[in-house]
Amino acid sequence: MKKSPLCKSALSVIHIDMDAFYAAVEQRDNPDYRGRPVVVGGSPDGRGVVSTASYEAREFGIHSAMPAAKAKNLCPHAIFMPSNMEKYKAVSKKVRAIFERYTDIIEPISIDEAFLGIEDRDSIEIGRLIKKQIKKELDLTASVGISYNKFLAKLASDMQKPDGFTIIRPEDVKNILPGLPIRKLWGVGKKTEHKFHQLGIFTIDDLLKYDRKFLIERWGNKALDLLKYAQGIDHSKIETSREAKSIGEETTLRENTQDKNELIGYLKMFSKSISSDLLAQDLKFRTVTVKIRYEDFKIITRSKTYKDPLYSQRDLYLTGKDILQNRIYLHKPVRLIGMQVSNLIYPNEPIQITFQDII
Repeated sequence: MKKSPLCKSALSVIHIDMDAFYAAVEQRDNPDYRGRPVVVGGSPDGRGVVSTASYEAREFGIHSAMPAAKAKNLCPHAIFMPSNMEKYKAVSKKVRAIFERYTDIIEPISIDEAFLGIEDRDSIEIGRLIKKQIKKELDLTASVGISYNKFLAKLASDMQKPDGFTIIRPEDVKNILPGLPIRKLWGVGKKTEHKFHQLGIFTIDDLLKYDRKFLIERWGNKALDLLKYAQGIDHSKIETSREAKSIGEETTLRENTQDKNELIGYLKMFSKSISSDLLAQDLKFRTVTVKIRYEDFKIITRSKTYKDPLYSQRDLYLTGKDILQNRIYLHKPVRLIGMQVSNLIYPNEPIQITFQDII
């Protein structure tokens, strides 16, 4: 595995995040949609879920993972479009080709974002060039964050979206981080954020001032990691090859439920996110697993494995839906649902075929 060298002071890390990627591609390809609210995802007339909303749509409160029907209520005149993953994947490859002009240290996070490592060169100049070329060649905007580690670079790219360009230098950390909400730290999801709020911890500064011993006793190594991030410390390297054994998503529900349709909605959301990761890394999968945790904390998992590898969002969603509907008994409320793909097939990995397959 090739990794970038650790550099504590040089601005050696760039994080690039394409702005409202799916919706932006559709607006680019359909000039009449520019400047108008565009929602990409499932149908608002069914039980579809929003994959991506343009910034015009976000002004109405629409966001990803929201039921498309609710999005339509918020903005009846929005343009709703189905996802076209093959098109988005093709555009993503063109973005990647621009990255490769400047570095081979590239860690894709999903189909629309990546970390870049810049060695012994001006990362600010390179960041501006990449941003300019994405606009000129692909007619799309990207938000760029530059810093001396991955956590801060990703934080920076999110600070002036859309079409942002933000640099966080070592001397900026003490001014920027303390006032940010605690959820900005890696590893703080809704559940952890709620627990912090119960303790009176709402900002990063609150975390740094809290009793360190108590935090470590309650959260262990996770607390140590969060305290490091809160000080702008992140020693993780940019990894150009991630031999993951599985890719998955899960969420703890705000309210326990036995509503099968609600749980299916989460599987749609997971399918979009997981398929984006698969596409970004050009991976396929053979096994799909659905995980359920009931209100009594009992966990069950059910899986399905295919002989031939799959890759599409549709295949993933339909398999997860089938598992939930036919192999999981909703006899008591569910507090957590998750989905995972495994038995991953990597690019150029040989796939055993039989004579019957050839025929």
